[in-house]
Amino acid sequence: MEKRSRLWLVLFLFAAETARSQFKPVEDQSLINFKIRNFGIPVGGQFKGINGDIRFDPVKPQDAVFDITIDAGTVNTDNSMRDDHLRGEHYFDTQHYPRIHFVSTKVAPSNKSGFWLLSGKLTIKDHVKDISFPFSASAVKGGYLFKGAFMLKRKEFDVGGTSTISDELEVNLDVFAK
Repeated sequence: MEKRSRLWLVLFLFAAETARSQFKPVEDQSLINFKIRNFGIPVGGQFKGINGDIRFDPVKPQDAVFDITIDAGTVNTDNSMRDDHLRGEHYFDTQHYPRIHFVSTKVAPSNKSGFWLLSGKLTIKDHVKDISFPFSASAVKGGYLFKGAFMLKRKEFDVGGTSTISDELEVNLDVFAK
């Protein structure tokens, strides 16, 4: 009987630790912004529709796991004609590819204090690319605020063709998870 009690205690503690370190992004408190040049002029926008699972323990950030999706149809540049164009088949083709997906493969220490290097696979329109970028994690309001930024080339994901829009864009993440 004592062995069974110990087993239950171990299982309970493992389940409690797992539950404690599981987080979900909070949509209305998270920002996914991007900046790109169009005709050489900076243009910005954002995405909503963030969802997924984050396993994070501040004591062992190297064991963190991020599995996040973003609704590609939520692209918003404050210009409805441009947004409709971006949702179309030559850009995000949201009818066939409604989600942008990121899944982490590794979290490692960064050379900058308070930051970690997050590596993973980014999928846009069935094109999968490895990306890495520094991020920070701050305890806030019963959860964590994860902040990071990275550059990517849109043509590697078959987003848009040759046009007046720059190939390179910057993505900034402020993801609050609870």
